[in-house]
Amino acid sequence: MKKGFLAIVLHAHLPYVRHPEYDSFFEENWLFEAITECYVPLIRSLERLQQGGVNYRLTLSLSPTLITLLRDELLQQRYLRYLSKLLDLSEKEVQRTRQQAGYHTLARHYRRLYRDTWAIYQDQYQGDILQAFKKYHDAGYLELITCAATHGFLPLLNVSETAVRNQIKIGVATFTANMGFAPSGFWLPECAYYPGLEALLAESGIGYFFVDSHGITDASQPPHNGVYAPLDCGNGVAAFGRDPESSRQVWSSHEGYPGDFDYREYYKDIGFDLDLDYIGPYILDGHIRTNTGIKYYRVTGGDKPKEIYNPKAAQAKALQHAHDFIGKRQVQIDRLSANMDRQPIIVAPYDAELFGHWWFEGPQWLEAVLRLADLPDSTVQTVSCSDYLQAIPKHQQATPSVSTWGDQGYFSYWLNETNDWIYPLLHQAEAELEKLVSDLQGLTLNPLQIRTLNQAARSVLLAQSSDWPFIMKSGTTVEYATKRITDHLARFNYLHDSIRKNRINERYLCALEIMDNLFPDIDFRDYLPVKKT
Repeated sequence: MKKGFLAIVLHAHLPYVRHPEYDSFFEENWLFEAITECYVPLIRSLERLQQGGVNYRLTLSLSPTLITLLRDELLQQRYLRYLSKLLDLSEKEVQRTRQQAGYHTLARHYRRLYRDTWAIYQDQYQGDILQAFKKYHDAGYLELITCAATHGFLPLLNVSETAVRNQIKIGVATFTANMGFAPSGFWLPECAYYPGLEALLAESGIGYFFVDSHGITDASQPPHNGVYAPLDCGNGVAAFGRDPESSRQVWSSHEGYPGDFDYREYYKDIGFDLDLDYIGPYILDGHIRTNTGIKYYRVTGGDKPKEIYNPKAAQAKALQHAHDFIGKRQVQIDRLSANMDRQPIIVAPYDAELFGHWWFEGPQWLEAVLRLADLPDSTVQTVSCSDYLQAIPKHQQATPSVSTWGDQGYFSYWLNETNDWIYPLLHQAEAELEKLVSDLQGLTLNPLQIRTLNQAARSVLLAQSSDWPFIMKSGTTVEYATKRITDHLARFNYLHDSIRKNRINERYLCALEIMDNLFPDIDFRDYLPVKKT
């Protein structure tokens, strides 16, 4: 008999970055790196677990923008071009390192890895890896859920309830259209919650969502079971809280596993280390240095020179850390179950891209955790939150507190001196879209006008993405983030004026439809403001 439950939740998301107007584009590599280093390794682990007869449950949140990017034929073709270059580079590295034993072994390791990636991505799934995730969902191992349409930061969009409603509604509709079933759970972007959001989630058929720990502990009523049982928000929608202990073990820069000295060093890549003449054909435009994914060093630690990476030692450390993780969860559950009126659930949510991309050994660690939890002597059972709600349907009623899982727990990372200028513009665009739809209500519109209005709604949604203010605060690709918001708002303003003045340029509209071709079933009429009663 299992004493308690463990729900590991991976949130897979990338912003909508797609540039058909260019032959190649640096930020499209975000998707290509994630496929190679995160999504395909995850599929590889799921296959091994199934073949090994492991009875596991894992939850994966797929954001609507990521779903759209993974299904896009142009990006699928560009990914194969990207992977083909990696295969060529790894072959070249095998030849270059022939007289360097340790490096040569690693070069051959990368060549095998990229060949296997091609076999899974192209040969097995014909470029559509959503098929793989659905296969494991249908088999009962993987619970698939979704997120807001463009990962909008919902509390800061709540000047308009219509804006928030459509982020949720269009997100759920996109997931359902692509996966063939409706999601039962929802990942709030940045785990950002405000009271009342549960009503809009219920409208879209959502049964549960996640908040950070203090969203539960600071709820309207003191939680009887802390973060180890969900709260019923009063309308049957459940809020699950993040467990701080399991989070620290993975996320913490001081205590977290990924910083172990035996693991692969992320920041030492041959794209920056080798001569430009040699590496040029494999990086952006032949002269802008970028990560290739081929990395030869381990974390090592301190100020010592980086030592060569040893995959076997890293794999052994991942297994050791998996034992440590499960052991601590069992101790935690033993402690909790003695004082609770129900079996506790430990919710451990992480960004999916941590596993494989930032933490190269992350998929190995995750696979080992799921194997260990299924052993006969384990007191921990992996579940999805749907499983838990089905087993234990009645929970304490309370309203979670305003919260996020971001720095300091509230909104400061998405609203500060680096990005506060965007919100008045977002609110203005949303208000203008709603007024335009309201003014046109009841009028007969021709197909060109309907296309223009739908494209205007897409532009507003794209401008609302939380990724761009996040990037502005983090200081990484700030110029690109700024341009994404200003471009989407400029496109909206142009389309809005085209309708108002009845001067639609169909050629320009077609260009925008090609560039921003997501949400094919969007209906601008959903932006008709709901009158308060």
